[in-house]
Amino acid sequence: MTWLRSLLFNLAFWGTTIGMGLLHLPLLLAPRRWLVPSMRLYARIIVWLLRAICGIRLRVEGRENLPTSGPALVAAKHQSAFDTFVWFALLPDAVYVLKRELLFLPVWGWYCWKSRQIAVDRAAGASALRHLVKAGKAAAAEGRQIVIFPEGTRVAPGQRGTIQPGVAALAAATGLPVVPVATDSGLCWGRRAFRKRPGVITITVRPAIPAGTPRAALVRVLETAIEPVSPHPQVALPVDKPVESAA
Repeated sequence: MTWLRSLLFNLAFWGTTIGMGLLHLPLLLAPRRWLVPSMRLYARIIVWLLRAICGIRLRVEGRENLPTSGPALVAAKHQSAFDTFVWFALLPDAVYVLKRELLFLPVWGWYCWKSRQIAVDRAAGASALRHLVKAGKAAAAEGRQIVIFPEGTRVAPGQRGTIQPGVAALAAATGLPVVPVATDSGLCWGRRAFRKRPGVITITVRPAIPAGTPRAALVRVLETAIEPVSPHPQVALPVDKPVESAA
């Protein structure tokens, strides 16, 4: 049954991605902000499909720590492809720091480019960091919420990666507090995994690390703050409730 549900979800996921992408092509000629409601709708549909088809619900803890307007810097754990779209639903105007290769994907890449996601060439070394800082400052000046995965890549549940220098560079350049976020999304949607396991994905938003925190202290706090707590029994909230209240 799990295999069949996963197959149906993957078909629905790609059908929605391609269908909405083609339907909203005229928005590529419009101002960037016109894309924001479309991207929020897309993310909410995928979250709903996960619940309806795979039995995967979303729970958001620490919602009071989420930025509701204005510029922000969110440093989130990255375990799953789920993390790459959910923030479009949870933040007013999210901009992801992502790898440059994603810009070359059909349909998805067009919208990443138009919505001015921060694409970084990870092989470019120091120049990539300079581009990240410049683009991050521009996004903050527009009042957008920057989402960065501080470990730089997906990390399997129970494992820890190394905090990369990008998050500290962005914090210093923008002067923004850093909002750490833990997630256990990989327990339901594994890295490169076809099967989607029913359960609850918990996103835990921690209190912000104050602006101006020295780099070493910032890294030390993030190393533990983005890690999910041990799994524990909990009652899942309806997925439409936390997503709708994020608008």
